[in-house]
Amino acid sequence: MPEELPVDRRWAVGALLIMTFATGLVDAVSFLRLGHVFVANMTGNVVFLGFSVAHGYGLPVVAPIVAMVTFVLGAFLGGQLSRLLGARPRLWLGGSFAGQAGGLTLTALLIGTGVLRPEGRLLLVIIALLGACCGLQNATVRLLAPRDLTTTVLTQTLTALTAQSVLGAGTGTAPHRKVGSLLAMFAGAATGALLLQVTLAGVVGLAAVLVAGAACLFALAPVADTSPV
Repeated sequence: MPEELPVDRRWAVGALLIMTFATGLVDAVSFLRLGHVFVANMTGNVVFLGFSVAHGYGLPVVAPIVAMVTFVLGAFLGGQLSRLLGARPRLWLGGSFAGQAGGLTLTALLIGTGVLRPEGRLLLVIIALLGACCGLQNATVRLLAPRDLTTTVLTQTLTALTAQSVLGAGTGTAPHRKVGSLLAMFAGAATGALLLQVTLAGVVGLAAVLVAGAACLFALAPVADTSPV
């Protein structure tokens, strides 16, 4: 991770692992309850759209497009926040993730009160809200530039963990962060799948609480030190 982190690296790693867990929760919601679409992993949506060219598989078309469009809008917002607040990293990171937590909280409340339901056109509204939240997260984490804690896409993390290991090229360092990222995503997805048997709004609300906690860590955790992680 970059040297200009506003908090101690251990706090930053903890916050990003929390957000990785939250991503697992959100993608469990989108894939299992919103019609087999991803709101955080856009690779999956592009592949689904490619598959949909062949008729007869019954794959969604509109939902992945909605997810990608709103994801891009959220990412655009993330880029603008970085431009405006990047010189004040605590405010930038805390504010960006707090905004994401607010979007997730709003979504959970609308679902919990019955204003939004995972059916028909209302399902697309839920996808849009979650997609925008995940786009904001992805943009912020991307601009933060952690090499092995992307919080969403783990393909590169898994590749680095194996290819750069002592059995591979032998150039990798700090494998515990990569393993932690994989385990956090798995745990989040598994937790989300189990909780969805009871509550949809509750899973989104739990993701909101976790992201809010990560925002607080970036805003309030002890200042960064210079010791190696």
